[in-house]
Amino acid sequence: MTTKKYFAHKSSCIDKGSKIGEGTAIWHFCHIFKGATIGKNCKLGQNVVVHSTAILKNNVKIQNNVSVYDGVTLENDVFCGPSCVFTNIINPRAAICRNSAEHYRKTLVKRGSSIGANATIICGVTIGENAFIGAGSVVTKDVGDYELVYGSPARRHGWMCQCGNKLTFKKGSTTCVECKLSYKKDNNIVIKS
Repeated sequence: MTTKKYFAHKSSCIDKGSKIGEGTAIWHFCHIFKGATIGKNCKLGQNVVVHSTAILKNNVKIQNNVSVYDGVTLENDVFCGPSCVFTNIINPRAAICRNSAEHYRKTLVKRGSSIGANATIICGVTIGENAFIGAGSVVTKDVGDYELVYGSPARRHGWMCQCGNKLTFKKGSTTCVECKLSYKKDNNIVIKS
């Protein structure tokens, strides 16, 4: 007899053939499809759905009412706020079946990024490392590393430290007031220095 190394509330449906890492917690009314991959130490709130080819790496936190569809990858340490929305088909029609891998546009959310409550991520975009998507935003194009974007459509309104504080640049460099990490900005590209 093998014991699970993760927690799943009894109201959740965990399909055979899904892969779930040690220390992960899956709360009420979730559905994890066959083939889905969830890493270690992830936290899935109430009513989260993870489809067959979706990938959640380690330490991903997903709040209530989020569906992670086929073709979506969330790298380590990604945060998804309540009711944020992922899509995977750019031109859905009820009368035309587009429910197959050839129609899915892949979405990548890179390490350390945060997506605010009720934000919508249009399929086919890449969200850079440690980016920050404001609540209620509609992301229609790629977001760079450390970018702070919000609005509909989402536009850049600054940059964020990997610790989650807004950065203020002077002459192309800055140091975070909280964690003391240093950054350089050149041509609207931010890197840790």
